[in-house]
Amino acid sequence: MKNIGRRAFALGISLAVGAGLSMTAGVHKAAAEWKPQKPVEFVIMAGQGGGADRLARLIQSIIEKNDFSNQPFIPINKGGGSGAEALRYLKDKEGDPHVIMATLNSLYTTPLRNPELGVNIEEYTPIARLAEDTFLLWVNSEKDIKSVDDYIAAVNTMGSDNWKMGGTGSGQEDSLVTGMLEAAYGIKHTYIPFAGGGTVAKNLVGGHVESTVNNPSEQLGFFQAGKSRPLAAFTPERLAAFPDVPTFKELGHDLVYYMQRSVIAPGGIDPEVQAFYEGVFQKVNDSAEWKEYTESKSLNRAWLTGDDLMAYFVGERELHRKLLMEAGEIK
Repeated sequence: MKNIGRRAFALGISLAVGAGLSMTAGVHKAAAEWKPQKPVEFVIMAGQGGGADRLARLIQSIIEKNDFSNQPFIPINKGGGSGAEALRYLKDKEGDPHVIMATLNSLYTTPLRNPELGVNIEEYTPIARLAEDTFLLWVNSEKDIKSVDDYIAAVNTMGSDNWKMGGTGSGQEDSLVTGMLEAAYGIKHTYIPFAGGGTVAKNLVGGHVESTVNNPSEQLGFFQAGKSRPLAAFTPERLAAFPDVPTFKELGHDLVYYMQRSVIAPGGIDPEVQAFYEGVFQKVNDSAEWKEYTESKSLNRAWLTGDDLMAYFVGERELHRKLLMEAGEIK
């Protein structure tokens, strides 16, 4: 009887341990399957109509159409101060699992130019890099400028005080690309900053600026309508959507610059939250809609997550530190 009692006692412990392990596994599974409990704020660190805004809203529509999330993603533009408003907002949302942000290269340049923001990008949570966007030099199609040689001659004839180059913000991507162009060809422009790439594109076709370095997605509609003309691409090879447009490298100047299209979250969120968002954007990255968009708008699909993505951010920050120092934007 004593042996029977011991066996029953041991069996009871075994069953209890098994039940405990099962409950623990259930807890871990539930934690791993975290889902948002309310709509997600999808912050865009730029104004409406530009490349970042267009991409974020496209991504939001892909998520909604395919039910990639149980809660909607709500795009919110916070482009003030060349993205400073958005960066500070995300910092102040530390630990909040219901906020993410679509980034561009002002993720690096704005904190470097504004140390008083108290923003360190290494404190954010990397989610995913989906693509690298490209740049072209554009003019109004009504101008008799058909090549970069024509362009340089026209700028020199009009003079730097009169030739207006439209772009997004000061010390941002467009101004850096403009600086690269000026250094390579020994020319000068009067740089006119606007709130977003969409506004820049409209001002070119409206005749308010003489040139821009818009992303393809920002000018494509005007190009297809015959209102703007691309002269050269800031890419290593010709863009598939613009097969007749040479690269600056072909023209003897190794001018290459990309805009990262990534998503980050506040610092201090749980790993399960990070995993949820990575999963959502992996589905976006694999979707037919995203593949079609990136091909038609000349974006390079460039998936990256986790520690590799943060290492990329840190490396690009140092590259942009050098570019800003060369441009005299920072010391």
